[in-house]
Amino acid sequence: MKYKLIAADLDGTLMGEDAVIPPRVKEAVRRAIEKGAKFTIATGRALDSTLPFARELGINAPLICYQGGLIKDHLSGQVIYEQSVPLPLARELIHFTRRRGLHLNVYLDSRAYVERITPEARYYTGIAKAPVYPVGDLSAFLDRAPMKLIIILPEDRATEPLIAELGILFAGRMRFVRSYPRFVEGIPLSVSKGHALARLATHLGVSLEETIGIGDNDNDLELVERAGLGVAMSNASPALKAAADYIAPPVDEEGVVEVIERFVLSEKQP
Repeated sequence: MKYKLIAADLDGTLMGEDAVIPPRVKEAVRRAIEKGAKFTIATGRALDSTLPFARELGINAPLICYQGGLIKDHLSGQVIYEQSVPLPLARELIHFTRRRGLHLNVYLDSRAYVERITPEARYYTGIAKAPVYPVGDLSAFLDRAPMKLIIILPEDRATEPLIAELGILFAGRMRFVRSYPRFVEGIPLSVSKGHALARLATHLGVSLEETIGIGDNDNDLELVERAGLGVAMSNASPALKAAADYIAPPVDEEGVVEVIERFVLSEKQP
């Protein structure tokens, strides 16, 4: 078998906005695992938000969460890698968003904390199907390094200018990626799904040439670039499609099924 490890993004890749993994996708994943492949989810979601989907799919490899900030074997409990945002940087971003009147989620212990419930908070809970917890002053509440922070904007077109501005302000200290049209995620400088894929492959004794990385948004760029076969969904961002080796059908056509059937299950693999 040419490809031994498959790492797929969750939202916009394995499932659409309804947050339901289609039966055909689950069946394709099951068949790939039965054939001997390792399959994992590579997501920006927190671990607790990812676990129900991992169990539903019967995932047999450690999970990549928080954009690669955490690699954890959900079956044994072993933490393979963990990296959080330094507390001073997190507080600096909190103050920046407060001055700008922007909504911010801060992630600790698989929970998203906010200062107050805003329209952006309600938008997030609708997309992520996960609650947020209002705590008032986030800077005062935060007593240790968070796993990541998400700025949720009121409109799509504001994401790229904000990422560019934050990239200058936090240059050499922190990374910012778009994970959803209105989400700007602040993560540790050394963290990416691509780095996590490389670490996980080494942990499993698999070469990067034997991996498949599948995604749909800019935060999947390093995953797609570093994988032996980088796959972008047809609904992916332009940057991701430009970097991909293969373009799969869109998420609403269950494109992951085609990828698995063509590159893992077929006896005549390309």
